Amino acid sequence: MSLPRSVRSAEAAGKRVLVRADLNVPLENGQVADDTRIRASLPTLELLLRAGATEVNVCSHLGRPNGPDPAFAMDPVAERIRYLLPDERIHVLENTRFNPGETKNDPGFARELAAHGDIYVNDAFGSAHRAHTSTEGVAHLLPAYAGLLLERELEALGRLLDDVERPFVLVTGGAKVEDKLGVLEHLGGRADTVLVGGKMAEEIRDDNPLSFPVELPVDVVAAASFDADAEARVTPYNELPYGWLGLDIGPETRSAFGRRIIEARTVFWNGPMGVFEWPRFAEGTKAIAQAVATAAGYTVVGGGDSVRAVQELGLADQISWVSTGGGAALELLEGKDLPGVAAIPAAAGMARA
Repeated sequence: MSLPRSVRSAEAAGKRVLVRADLNVPLENGQVADDTRIRASLPTLELLLRAGATEVNVCSHLGRPNGPDPAFAMDPVAERIRYLLPDERIHVLENTRFNPGETKNDPGFARELAAHGDIYVNDAFGSAHRAHTSTEGVAHLLPAYAGLLLERELEALGRLLDDVERPFVLVTGGAKVEDKLGVLEHLGGRADTVLVGGKMAEEIRDDNPLSFPVELPVDVVAAASFDADAEARVTPYNELPYGWLGLDIGPETRSAFGRRIIEARTVFWNGPMGVFEWPRFAEGTKAIAQAVATAAGYTVVGGGDSVRAVQELGLADQISWVSTGGGAALELLEGKDLPGVAAIPAAAGMARA
């Protein structure tokens, strides 16, 4: 995989820098509820400040507002950045989606953004799959570079597309096969073993749309209804009572999947094994998280519930890479070009495919 040129090679001294970061954080009562993404953006900002940039103007979207909306203003984010990185050269611009031209990749809005910098750095990997003004359009108006987080995501995920160390195990779950069919076909076809849990397993059991076999749960935690407090019991999958639902993988499956993962030399996990937000049906997802953390090989975790599981269990430091890229990560692993990455010139000595 070819990489875009890095912010490390940018000559930022004496220049204004426009940085597209991923500051789309949850807010509660007008305050930042989780600053994980803000903290992830700091290394690039710190590098630019050390390099002597006169201004670092940071832009991002926040939520999905339909035009200007005080509930999605960037003030709480700016306040948090000032607390974490108190430097008067840093300025946070207003929510890019307050401008209707953002999602349309509007040339006029691109010129407005470009006026805030002499060079442009894209560090928002999670938005790199969108051809928006702040992620793609402005990159054609200023010398463009990849930020440290974007660069690290590409390197870490790119390893899964190279010649991996085997056995290579892909673990996936969640609600719908169609949401991940592309990445399953592209990446799963390269894997030695594909383990499937969650609602996806039922879909594949009924009608496997993939061109290769997968391993499915042999037992489930069954519930009489889709309710956190429903009557529940462990049952073999083929003995699931009529009208009952499999809301988690059972202990036999946890053990079998866990062995496969621990023995692997490369692991990619995306998607929960059950209704992870309900504690009674979270044990399968937790077991997978623990197995991935125990594996001695190269391990990558992506997807909201999977990432949440390893973080809540305190296992993130035991994973080779925890990706927060979401849809961008899946599209990259599906083999698609990401517009926000393609708009940045290739690193020296690397040609675009």
